[in-house]
Amino acid sequence: MTSDRVLQVSLSRGVATLTLDSPANRNALSRAMRAQLQEALADALADDAARVVVLDHTGRVFCSGMDLSEAAGGPSESQGVREFPELLELLWSAPKPVVAVVRGPARAGGVGLLAACDVVVAASSATFGFSEVRLGLVPAVISAVVLPRMTTHVAHRLMLSGEVFDAATAAAGGLVDLVADDDDLDVVLAGQLTALTAGAPAALAETKRLLRARQPGLSFEPLLDLSARFFAGEEGQEGIAAFREKRPARWVPAADDPIPGR
Repeated sequence: MTSDRVLQVSLSRGVATLTLDSPANRNALSRAMRAQLQEALADALADDAARVVVLDHTGRVFCSGMDLSEAAGGPSESQGVREFPELLELLWSAPKPVVAVVRGPARAGGVGLLAACDVVVAASSATFGFSEVRLGLVPAVISAVVLPRMTTHVAHRLMLSGEVFDAATAAAGGLVDLVADDDDLDVVLAGQLTALTAGAPAALAETKRLLRARQPGLSFEPLLDLSARFFAGEEGQEGIAAFREKRPARWVPAADDPIPGR
């Protein structure tokens, strides 16, 4: 594999596995990752031998969200988040079942990636977070796929707080479908894939179309403008800089400031 490849692709027993393979940047949604993932997904959906698609990952982190090193300093029009809706739409509307297997942390756009899938299988040690507000950003684009999945009041609290939550909370809120002990994750995944590949291809495609038809259609345009504007805006650029410099953003209260209720 050449150094510019950030995605592994394999096909076995009717399952096309797309493995995010850029652990050095926590499998961030870089330009290369977005392009390779979209191309591989389109190929898998066009391949009759692929009955089910799996999103997996190498390294400790499932996906950390947009590549913030590419977002620093760019204007709204050039922000990479503008390319994200096409990938989410492809996952959401795929005529084949798409399964995400989450073995480690998922944050921001990484949560959007898994939320666009049909089934999410997560290790009990996996964690999740809508970290956008802590970076001066808005989880606008991913809200199109997250909100149809999650219980409204749970999504409300977690998107506003930006706090990290565990797999049990994700499952209770509707974000995750199946939680397994880390050692049992592959067994649970295999069982789900066996069940999905037992379905007839045309029947699965029509069933998925039927299920998606009962949900609100994805409308990204106003959300996209909002996300890109905050990525390029003053708060977003400060939050990105603070994250990269490993310091608190300027809006974070000093440690010695009193917090109500304490």
